Amino acid sequence: MQVHLVDGTYELFRHHMALPSKVAESSRGAATRGVLRSVLDLLAGGATHVGVATDTVIESFRNDLWPGYKTGAGIEPALLAQFPLVEEALVALGVTVWGMVEVEADDALATAAARAAADPRVERVVVCTPDKDLAQCVVDARVVQLDRRTGRVRDAEGVRERFGVPPASIPDFLALVGDAADGFPGLPRWGAKGAAAVLARYGRLERIPDAAADWDVAVRGAARLAETLRAGRADAELFRHLATLRDDVPGVLEDGPQALEWRGPGDGLEEVCRRIDAPDALVRARELAPA
Repeated sequence: MQVHLVDGTYELFRHHMALPSKVAESSRGAATRGVLRSVLDLLAGGATHVGVATDTVIESFRNDLWPGYKTGAGIEPALLAQFPLVEEALVALGVTVWGMVEVEADDALATAAARAAADPRVERVVVCTPDKDLAQCVVDARVVQLDRRTGRVRDAEGVRERFGVPPASIPDFLALVGDAADGFPGLPRWGAKGAAAVLARYGRLERIPDAAADWDVAVRGAARLAETLRAGRADAELFRHLATLRDDVPGVLEDGPQALEWRGPGDGLEEVCRRIDAPDALVRARELAPA
């Protein structure tokens, strides 16, 4: 079996941003309608075992660790109102949904990817999101990332080509360069090229020597980078902790990947589709449902 894991929060934002502003503001459930149709496209394309992770709230335990970490502040009310709605719609569709509160949807995806990959019945795990955070979950060609907008599949070699480091070094990479989307800055002077070159050699923050003279790699401005790292190791370690996804979230795929098998829509889909004006989604779900 193949397991498809979907970043529901990313999908909700993506479909909301794709809408004309007047529609996004006035049409209740427009982005949810897009997500529902998108998951139906996935099922129509042959996906059989599907799990969707969502952020029931944006805030998580990471907000207690770093004051600048992302929050729900500034999210458009029309979008924020659909956080519970998209979960309701996907549950009604009959797919497994993990709504996260204390941790993030990314943590649920990382947990599901690790647990599914550990099951010998699973041939491949496809994590459906282009989010760079999830690149750390990629394992050879067994756990891959799929950007559904472009159709690009990224395995471990693809991660290395994109970032210059292997999947295991992604948290260290983000610790150095920062992640504006998640709200932590990284270390001064450290850019993507320098971080990739150093981590390609040393792999982890703690393995990078304090003095540039001890670096076994040629990097422009090495002395200044080494000085910044030496002074900011505590911050870098905190940022790495923020960037490291949990793979032990309770309640996520604990019953095995067979629990993700889509068996058709539930009784509540008709009512949800009526509320979000998506009669086509109801018809399509019934047509796709296994006999």
